[in-house]
Amino acid sequence: MKAIENSNLVEALSWRYAVKKFDASKKISAADWATLEQALLLSASSFGLQPWKFIVVNTPELRTRLKAATWNQSQVEEASHLIVFAAKTTMDEAYVAKFINQVSAVRSTPAESFAGYQGVINKFVKAVPDGLLVHWSSRQAYLALGNLLTSAALLGIDACPMEGMEPKQYDSILGLGADYATICACALGYRSAEDKYSSTPKVRFPKTEVFEYR
Repeated sequence: MKAIENSNLVEALSWRYAVKKFDASKKISAADWATLEQALLLSASSFGLQPWKFIVVNTPELRTRLKAATWNQSQVEEASHLIVFAAKTTMDEAYVAKFINQVSAVRSTPAESFAGYQGVINKFVKAVPDGLLVHWSSRQAYLALGNLLTSAALLGIDACPMEGMEPKQYDSILGLGADYATICACALGYRSAEDKYSSTPKVRFPKTEVFEYR
């Protein structure tokens, strides 16, 4: 299925940039936000395990505290929506079983039919050294972030992915506990007319330096 024209996709991605100043008076509509939520749910992940949590921060007091932990970047408070991407720090057979049961329910197929697949996943999880699983799950979270940025651009919604933060402070402020760790955040909304970067040309290396065909 080809949902959009090639030129429309390129135009949206060319229009997109990391917004430095949002118009705080403009809010994302409920319909558009529901679409972005669904886009995040449909993000790809290894084995389909979805080792993440998307924390939507709407409370002004929390936004203010998070701004201080984000090097005082104004986007945290000005944006219509702020999403914090947290990745799982641990995974066990119980989580894998939960995932397999979800597969079974959605596909109306006995869970026993996925025993082989479940075994492969469990073997992978056990092979990851203690404390390193978050490195794998964080890469999955970035897949979701990339999907969100493209989806937002296609809807004409601005975004700013943010790594300039103190993750441990985010963990504490949001009360994440031991099972999840903050990886990054993304502010979404609409650019301010005062953001000079909105008209700055996008800089990319030439295709001849980036692509190799063999």
